Amino acid sequence: MNILIVRALVDRLYNPSDVSVVYCLLVNRMQFLREQSYQGHLQTVNITRATLCELVATRVLRRFDDDHPGREGLLLLANILVAGFEPFQNAPIEVLRENPSALQWPVQRRGGYERKLPALEVAIISESKTFLSSSACQKVVDAIYRGQVIYTPLSFVDILPDHYKHNPISLYNPRKAPLLNQYRLIVPRLRGMIEICQFAILLALYALTMVSREGLKITFYEVIFCAYATGWILEEFAAIIEHGWKVHTQNLWSFLDITFFVIYGTYFTTRMYALSSGQTYLGETALNILAIAAPVLLPRLAFNLMPDNMLFISLRAMMRDFSVLTLLAIWCFAGFFLSMKWLLDVSNHDGSRDGPDPATISKWMLWIWFGLDGTGIERSVDFHLVLGPSLMIAFAFLGNTLFLTILVSMLTNTFSKIVANATAEIHFRRAVLTFEGVKSDSIFAYRPPFNVVALLILLPLKLLLSPRWFHSVNVAMIRIHNSPILLLIGFYERHQLWRAPNGQPRGPSKRSKLFPWTFSGFSPHGDIQAVFETDPPEAILGKTVEVDLLTVRLEPVSQPQSMASGS
Repeated sequence: MNILIVRALVDRLYNPSDVSVVYCLLVNRMQFLREQSYQGHLQTVNITRATLCELVATRVLRRFDDDHPGREGLLLLANILVAGFEPFQNAPIEVLRENPSALQWPVQRRGGYERKLPALEVAIISESKTFLSSSACQKVVDAIYRGQVIYTPLSFVDILPDHYKHNPISLYNPRKAPLLNQYRLIVPRLRGMIEICQFAILLALYALTMVSREGLKITFYEVIFCAYATGWILEEFAAIIEHGWKVHTQNLWSFLDITFFVIYGTYFTTRMYALSSGQTYLGETALNILAIAAPVLLPRLAFNLMPDNMLFISLRAMMRDFSVLTLLAIWCFAGFFLSMKWLLDVSNHDGSRDGPDPATISKWMLWIWFGLDGTGIERSVDFHLVLGPSLMIAFAFLGNTLFLTILVSMLTNTFSKIVANATAEIHFRRAVLTFEGVKSDSIFAYRPPFNVVALLILLPLKLLLSPRWFHSVNVAMIRIHNSPILLLIGFYERHQLWRAPNGQPRGPSKRSKLFPWTFSGFSPHGDIQAVFETDPPEAILGKTVEVDLLTVRLEPVSQPQSMASGS
């Protein structure tokens, strides 16, 4: 299969002057995956086609990497993965006339970059994990993550758009860049550090608010928390609409963010209504609603600090399966609830006795579902002498035995699949974090809660000023607001960004000559690390070169033999 199909397609499609073939292959994979969802008779065929497109795209990208080494090759790979393409690009005029709707979906104008999507985004939404875990793709992802490759990201909708300048894909040289470079705020690695600090501040303000709460009275910490949380939610909302819901939900902690949105929105609405009406119990209820955000915020910080942990990666996928099966179970078992409710209404039509209310019936069914209490089975005769116990026993058998067994089997299967492909899953999550970390919306350059103030000031100014003047005002405000952060970033990157040779792994470096001390001597295995940190003698290096030259001279003789054994 590899020789007759995959390699033949790679040889045919690979063109050093055409960087769009990888994008085209991934778009076709996405289409085949969509077709297999509703064409049942061709499901396996379409899955095979989609897999073949991913394999060919991976091989083509690897050949680009092999044929173009060095920094120029890194720049070429970046153009393949993050340059914008559109499906109707270079299409004939008659095709565009027949499909006028293809040119109408952009919400905001960006000077000709409205309908373009990069190949990296198509790979993420099609979950091309084999492609994203390839060495060539990871090289580009790592360079973008560290800020060595810079580009202007393409987004769907920006809350505070500023597209006066479109920076092409290029390699970043910190020594030639200005010291206060506002574009460094969209580097994924730096943004990740800033977002962790912002969330830590949000968590600290939340804890102070809950510790110092005083019923209906609003404390100082609560005011600060509400202002900061509003700005933080604005930033998260901008992240959702920038690349769409499908890309954002690939993030590990997206379901935690949505849960906090709902909790905070309910709390804030109830709290404001309690203040306007003067009802004390509603103010206490709002604080009680806010208290249930603790199980969401604390794990979210762990997700941020350990995004590559297999437990968290598995937990996200298992939560999705659990939610789907739970909704299906509620849908299926709603008939049991209606049957028992109507049986109770018939038996109590004369009002001679009081039966359980719908809330009590739901509680009994929930206890039986989790196997906690059998009161519902004991009281089932209140519905009907024969039909009541029959319905409860059938529900207990289907719910507690059958559905829970299916649930455990599904979660076990999901966990085993993820663990079996641990490397691909981790690389996929890194690609998602990197792609989402490069932001185009100017609102991300302002820290909460100042992003709310910037939105209230700059959005009306955008209607009054020209694009050039708006860009100048926006850049000036960003640099003033982030000047300490930009100075630290500038000083650090001038010495550390390109410190490792391009294309070499960034492993632990040897000990500095200025600080020769080491604590490895306190370990029984310290010599293992120390021997690799010691430079070999010149005589040994000379012998190594001689062995390498001998290997090169013997390679043409041994090559046919190895090819025969490989085939």
